[in-house]
Amino acid sequence: MGIKKTVSVLGLGRMGSALATALVNEGYEVTVWNRSDKSAPPNTNRVATTEEAFEADVVVTCLSTYDAQRPLLTKAVKTLVNLTSGTPEEARATARWAEENGVEYVDGVIMAVPQQIGTEQARILYGGRQEHHVLQAFGEPVHLGEDAGLPALYDLALLGIMWSVFGGFLQAQALVQTAGITPRQFTPLATDWLATVNTFLPRLGEQTRSGDYETEVSALDINVEGLRLLIRASAEQGLDVTVPQALHELFQRAQRNGHGAHSVASVIEEIRK
Repeated sequence: MGIKKTVSVLGLGRMGSALATALVNEGYEVTVWNRSDKSAPPNTNRVATTEEAFEADVVVTCLSTYDAQRPLLTKAVKTLVNLTSGTPEEARATARWAEENGVEYVDGVIMAVPQQIGTEQARILYGGRQEHHVLQAFGEPVHLGEDAGLPALYDLALLGIMWSVFGGFLQAQALVQTAGITPRQFTPLATDWLATVNTFLPRLGEQTRSGDYETEVSALDINVEGLRLLIRASAEQGLDVTVPQALHELFQRAQRNGHGAHSVASVIEEIRK
């Protein structure tokens, strides 16, 4: 890469601090700015104003929201690598602002926890016309296309899967613990089961594209009845049934609309509405 450029990081939360540290470890000259008086990572230069931060060749933002970021940005920024979480439309609006103000722009999302930054476990999904070299300091860059809104779209879609798994796992743990079963006993079976579930995803995904929901595996009718039993068993044990109830209602809507004999993939027709 040759001479490494100066980089400023705006935002010193756990993730912002991890980003700054990773840049230092890669030999960059790093300036940091934060609204509140948080301690700066070692070997970084803390500045009091964003104007000072914008003197760097590259500005990396990792702030709490786009609302917090928006008033800070000026045309003094040369290159903006935006790693602030938000919606696709917020990312696209920032890309338009950058183009109007002559700012080189890369939009990305971080698919990792702070402790993984700077390792091969971290993936940085990014959109824009080109990759920026600082992304390589954070993990493995994955280009999604020129649309600056795609990283946020992927981010929220993938996190939605994670949150759904967490919700189902916690519901399961609560249920088996009513019988005195410990997490150490149950969790290995749960992870093995998730590996089995993963094998169904490619077929389900293809069905959502093709609209052909025929199945010889597990019809929606069977899954609606299974969710009913999960709700009943949970209620009998005095547990909250918010998570399975929401899925049951969604699956029932698809069932009422003629998809009872079809694959679970047919539920996407209700989600699309």
